[in-house]
Amino acid sequence: MTKSPAAGRRSGSARRAAVLVGAAVLAGTAAICAPGAAYSAPRPATPPPATPLAVTSSSPALPSAGSASAAPPVPEAGFRDCPALPDGVDPALWRCEVHTAAPRLTMGVVSVRLAPITMTHAEGPLPDGGEGQVWGAMHTTPTALPTGTGPVRHLAIRPEYGGRSDFYTGRFSLRFRLLGPRLAPGCEIGASAPVDFRLTRSGPSTWVSQDPPLIEFSAYDDTFTAPAAEHCGPLTTVLDRRLGLPAAEGNLMTYDASYTFETYDRLGWD
Repeated sequence: MTKSPAAGRRSGSARRAAVLVGAAVLAGTAAICAPGAAYSAPRPATPPPATPLAVTSSSPALPSAGSASAAPPVPEAGFRDCPALPDGVDPALWRCEVHTAAPRLTMGVVSVRLAPITMTHAEGPLPDGGEGQVWGAMHTTPTALPTGTGPVRHLAIRPEYGGRSDFYTGRFSLRFRLLGPRLAPGCEIGASAPVDFRLTRSGPSTWVSQDPPLIEFSAYDDTFTAPAAEHCGPLTTVLDRRLGLPAAEGNLMTYDASYTFETYDRLGWD
């Protein structure tokens, strides 16, 4: 799934299929939309605003899941996943953004710090003046779950891109693959309908560096619904009982993140 920006641009049909116009949330298959913020091509003396997740004037008290300073650094090789640009756009006005998060997830009765998640997307103005977003890729690794003893144990959870995102409004979706020695290979939370998140900032963004750009922020969502596990085999009912699923309330994601960006002309795209 990795791509080299210097390799050039995809065919017109592939590029057109990847575009998200405005802040609309795409539903269905993966390989479509993504998060971001507007910007100008030259790196300014005054930093541009950070990714505009939804902001409120006050936030609830959050569990001790860390702060923006706990966000993992953006990997140096992150630009390898930059997606191809839509037809007719100016590479100097589009940027590739690499976003790394260290989320803490409470879903059902389980609370766990997930392994770092890295997401890559592109954003910029479309020829008609609208805001465009293009999804790139997501990478993470499984995290062990504290499931205790009994028939459902030695479990791990791995988030996967749910096929839609719009970080202009702080919305994205994930599926959660469950891994274990006695679970069926397709065992997932959100298999039929991904878990939808709507993030709200829990504080201001912090510019760690301007050259290269590195911005940290924290956000949260305590409104999402956690569905039951699906396709897990004979232990599905036992698994749901152990994890406290489905759960309509009491769920929480705290999201400590950092991101960097570069314009496509600087990445060698034309």
